Amino acid sequence: MPVVVELFTSEGCSSCPSADATLRELESSQPVAGAEVIALGQHVDYWNRLGWKDQFSDPTYTARQRQYAARFGSGSYTPQAVVQGREELVGSRRADLLAAIGRAARAPQASVRVAGGLGDQPLRVRVASLPAGTGPAQVLLFITESGLATQVSGGENAGALLRHATVVRSLQPLGTVAPGGTFEASPTPALAAGWNHAHLRAVVVVQAERTRQVVGAAVQPLGGELARQ
Repeated sequence: MPVVVELFTSEGCSSCPSADATLRELESSQPVAGAEVIALGQHVDYWNRLGWKDQFSDPTYTARQRQYAARFGSGSYTPQAVVQGREELVGSRRADLLAAIGRAARAPQASVRVAGGLGDQPLRVRVASLPAGTGPAQVLLFITESGLATQVSGGENAGALLRHATVVRSLQPLGTVAPGGTFEASPTPALAAGWNHAHLRAVVVVQAERTRQVVGAAVQPLGGELARQ
């Protein structure tokens, strides 16, 4: 079962590199039986005023983290991992992450299919069969890039070469699927010229509007063979 692990992180945070390393390892090794770990590294922007501007940061991801903070009553902090929208924890705690991933993999999931997207082709997205009691759910499109690293020259990580878990490059809402209904869309991802297209993936996430729980996900490579980190 796909299990989405969101990591809210920053290049300006000295506690974050260990969480990035943990998530990179989990995505590469896939150590939880029955679970496909899908990593979504989201770089928040509130560290940017403290000596280093994170080139991957975006207020969109800060706003998403705040939505989770309201859901969990946890406040926003880095490095924060959110597993399938169900549990939040410090992102460097590998054993706790494994346990949360295992629990999430046992939950019912919707049918999510995504295809296409190579070259200038649109993606083909289809969502059906929401789990009972989900209520209306958002369908979200994340574009991610793997294999990214930054030589940091300021802030808490000055002098360090940071190797990141898979980074979210963009986030786009596609629409809403109703209980008992189906959803179809054919978005054309906007891919920047500076991104390494061989390392890009489209990740479709279905998230319950009321509980913020992720009830389905699917992945589609966008250019060539996906390189493992």
